[in-house]
Amino acid sequence: MTTREKNLETLFKQHYRQMYRLATILLHDDAESKDIVHDVFAQLLASPTFELHDQTAAAFLLISVRNRCLNVIRNRKIQERVQRLYLLDQDTTIIPPDGGNEELKALSVGISQLMPPICREIIELHFRDGLTFREIAHRLGVSETTIYKHLRSALLQLREHLKRN
Repeated sequence: MTTREKNLETLFKQHYRQMYRLATILLHDDAESKDIVHDVFAQLLASPTFELHDQTAAAFLLISVRNRCLNVIRNRKIQERVQRLYLLDQDTTIIPPDGGNEELKALSVGISQLMPPICREIIELHFRDGLTFREIAHRLGVSETTIYKHLRSALLQLREHLKRN
């Protein structure tokens, strides 16, 4: 074992608890916290030219853990947003209950009276024509996020309209 590897082993033994505790506080996940701490040391071990000095080692290691945790949190949020968009995009079937003529009439009135033209068009393209967010966005020349926001706003307005009626 080289002196560099011995130094890293010593740093690991000295700072592992602090690093793990910080990761656990930020992520609330034991396994992921351990992975992050181990990744920091694996990256240090893989970098043959990088040296840590005793005065700055603790700060560097904690900052490395914090940054990796923030990346994980950011990626989680992105995955959650994509999942919500995907689920909303997939749920396009509207099956009225038996005798749902009154509900359909109220829904139709709500769409024609409450919605601005862009929302009305998005609702029709998505639910009537069965287009995905990507297809609607391409057709209208806007982003998928814009389609999602318009559709979400329109659905909230329709829910309120149906509750009142």
